[in-house]
Amino acid sequence: MSLTASPAPAPRISYGAVLGSPYVARLLSGTLTGRLPNGMAPVAILLLATAGGSSIAFGGLLSALYGLSSALAQPVKGRLMDRHGQSAVHLPAALLNSALLVALPLAGPYGGPGLATAIVVVGGLTTPPLEAGLRALWPSVLPDPRLRHAALALDTGTQGLLYIVGPLLSAALASAYNPAVALAVTAALGLAGTAAVALAPPSRRWRPEPFVGQNAAPARQLATPAVLLLFVSLTGIGFAIGAMNVWSISMAEHHHQDMLSGIIPAAFSTGAFLGGLIYGSRTWTGTTTRRLIIATAAFLAGWLPILALPAPYAATAAVTVPGAFLTIVVACAYVTTDAFTPAGRTSEAYAWLILAIGAGQSAGTALAGRLAEQPLAGAALPAAGAAFALTVLLAARRRLGPTGHMQSGQHRRPLRGRHKTPFSGRNTPTFQPF
Repeated sequence: MSLTASPAPAPRISYGAVLGSPYVARLLSGTLTGRLPNGMAPVAILLLATAGGSSIAFGGLLSALYGLSSALAQPVKGRLMDRHGQSAVHLPAALLNSALLVALPLAGPYGGPGLATAIVVVGGLTTPPLEAGLRALWPSVLPDPRLRHAALALDTGTQGLLYIVGPLLSAALASAYNPAVALAVTAALGLAGTAAVALAPPSRRWRPEPFVGQNAAPARQLATPAVLLLFVSLTGIGFAIGAMNVWSISMAEHHHQDMLSGIIPAAFSTGAFLGGLIYGSRTWTGTTTRRLIIATAAFLAGWLPILALPAPYAATAAVTVPGAFLTIVVACAYVTTDAFTPAGRTSEAYAWLILAIGAGQSAGTALAGRLAEQPLAGAALPAAGAAFALTVLLAARRRLGPTGHMQSGQHRRPLRGRHKTPFSGRNTPTFQPF
């Protein structure tokens, strides 16, 4: 009988422990509230335009411009956070964004379509970069890697709720009162949520971590081959989401059930939320790269049943499966991005990740719109986007894997800073918290 006691298994992480950690509940709820305008503003802008006599096409254009300008500005705002801190970026951005949303109803009577377009574009450019900021805060708020793992999954999984609650809240306010009220509430929620985050001590104290290795100059490079390939793969994930949104509208028109255009995306987001809860509540073996590839393969497999052009109820149930794996893909992508990002550039790197998904989503929406009259082609586009993502990841797995990672020279920490974590696998390098 061995006299050496075997190590006790690590205790299972609960979400109560995560939310009970200092500032976690405030940061998470503040970020979700501050990002509600992402789901509310496009709907409120569209309703405002049509209520003022403009065409649905013009309202849709304004709504799209708001989302596009918000996505395109993410890397710039991430870079500003890395240089000047989070509060210095969040608060001015939230104040200007909220003021512009409140002022938008005045554009019609006084400035016409040109002024409305300008306000919408600048409003999108000034959306606070809360998502990238929160991801950069987790290492300083949760030093325990297992808690950080659960928090990232919870954070990622709850993002889908923004696009369920936000549009419904905008539509309800516009129906009960008018679109101007919906925009005012949108502005107030965005400002309140952003202030809750920006004024929290972790956000006020946060500064990017200085590089401590010997090769500081090469480490300033952000666009390494591994990171570029990862971001290219994520455009395929975004493409699948954008195509799914248009496919749901086609399903609604084909079956004469208008609610399907909202129910199918809501089911997808619900799957993402539940998948995040399950993923974050457990510890996992193996490398992050392996989990990323497996989750992407499952994301692809989840889209295949809709190629059979199922009935509405079956289609609604089917999309919960790829939704469940979306959270795992995105969470692993953030961990991988963090591992390859040089010190002092984390917020910018996260912002590029967000932009990659958003750009893919726009492309998926555009192409699916052109193929909306072809049911099989429309149903195949989400799987095509997922297949593209998986193909790129498989081609890049050596660069993303532990060996390629160690050779890249882009680590935030020198070699002695790597250590093992219960969920990262034997060979995956991880880093000390901020």
